[in-house]
Amino acid sequence: MAYVLGVDIGTSGTKTVLFDQNGAVIASASEEYPLYQPQNGYAEQDPADWYQATIHTIAKVMKTSGVPKEEVKGIGLSGQMHGLVMLDDQYQVIRRSIIWCDQRTAAECAEITERVGAQRLIEITANPALTGFTASKILWVRNHEPEHYAKCRYILLPKDYIRFMLTGEIATEVSDASGMQLLDIPKRQWSDEVLEKLEIDKSMLGKVYESPEITGRVTPKAAELTGLAAGTIVVGGAGDNAAAAVGTSVVTDGKAFTTIGTSGVVFAHTSDITIDAKGRVHTFCCAVPGCWHVMGVTQGAGLSLKWFRDNFCGAEKETAKYMGVDEYYLMDQQAAQVPAGANRLFYLPYLMGERTPHLDPDARGVFFGLSAMHTKRDMLRAVMEGVAYSLRDCVEVCREMGVSVSDMMACGGGGTSALWRQMLADLYGCSVKTVTSKEGPALGVAILAMVGAGMYDSVPEACQAVIRTKQVQEPIPEQIPVYDRCYQMYRSLYPAMRNSFKALAKL
Repeated sequence: MAYVLGVDIGTSGTKTVLFDQNGAVIASASEEYPLYQPQNGYAEQDPADWYQATIHTIAKVMKTSGVPKEEVKGIGLSGQMHGLVMLDDQYQVIRRSIIWCDQRTAAECAEITERVGAQRLIEITANPALTGFTASKILWVRNHEPEHYAKCRYILLPKDYIRFMLTGEIATEVSDASGMQLLDIPKRQWSDEVLEKLEIDKSMLGKVYESPEITGRVTPKAAELTGLAAGTIVVGGAGDNAAAAVGTSVVTDGKAFTTIGTSGVVFAHTSDITIDAKGRVHTFCCAVPGCWHVMGVTQGAGLSLKWFRDNFCGAEKETAKYMGVDEYYLMDQQAAQVPAGANRLFYLPYLMGERTPHLDPDARGVFFGLSAMHTKRDMLRAVMEGVAYSLRDCVEVCREMGVSVSDMMACGGGGTSALWRQMLADLYGCSVKTVTSKEGPALGVAILAMVGAGMYDSVPEACQAVIRTKQVQEPIPEQIPVYDRCYQMYRSLYPAMRNSFKALAKL
């Protein structure tokens, strides 16, 4: 039997999973690490923490599984995107990594837009300048810590630092590199134009691979620390969402997935590149060679339901403890007693501003249509529906761009709710499915390792062999027109309130 490792270097911790060639989990291990916030809006992590967590979890998985190291044929790496890792000429980390959720770089985003040009930036990198992306972080260090920038010889992303520590290779791959704002997204290579205009030395960046390609092999030192065999291949891997797409078989046209975590993501695969000139969604290279994905993000998805739970569902929390069930299960039962449309009550889930489609940091949450007849369960249903409407917004932008969405997977914590999946099916007008595996990104990059190791000829072929569908929610025909009318009402609310949100921010 052949085996592969999937290593997912996340924000809260690293998870390593050993799979057999059929995708069955043999062993897994996780290790957490801290997030540093030296100032309001700052977010940093120590790359040494990622490395130690990777070494420890691989060693634990190898030991507990009892699998001979020679039978582990490849490793795939997934990771949090956008983080800046800077190495000096001795390959030592210069400063802690500024990670994806750091918000210090607004001035640098304006600088990038001025240097490259707003339209040209979208044409090349498929996105407007954003604080989360890596390019603005590089400029921030150059502007504010010139002594650190002067020492910098290599720039890596989080998972690519782990690749370097395992293989000694300075390299990246297209899906994660897409989030740096330095890649020419249509051409799948570094943009000489952007690098020249931002005055960033191209030699600081690693070679760009496709996600299933072999990028290096485990060194004798890394082998000794992990229990792996020296020479084991390490493939390109993928950024976290691109890895999750492979782990849910979203690897051919028409397929997409919706994640309802703290934020919500709609991720659609496309074999033809398409870029939204308004910058409402991200277009990145995906983990399937020669293909792309379009990704819309809503900020307050699962966050909205958690907020409602924490502030208004104390009774459900207590009852859930007594019954030995999840409190969200009881909340689902309450919301299910309310008809579609929540008795004409609407909720705008803009607790943290909004990205797709409004790009408005000043937008705020709203209950609209409250009357004396409404109860807590109406409000609960309205919260869930409001999140579903906001995700429909993401799907509508994809369809407007010509990206087909006809086969939807659901994942994340909210994806476990049959009621929420049904709302999505009714609003999207297509089936919404889940997969049997819970491993998501780790499975996705393990599948990429299977392709790199020659177990399968392509990523779609590997997904077809490995991934199994679990539950399917089909649209309920009579609810589709109800939700279409409600969605049009929902869409009318933000434009009517846009100026009020701006005024509120200045109050």
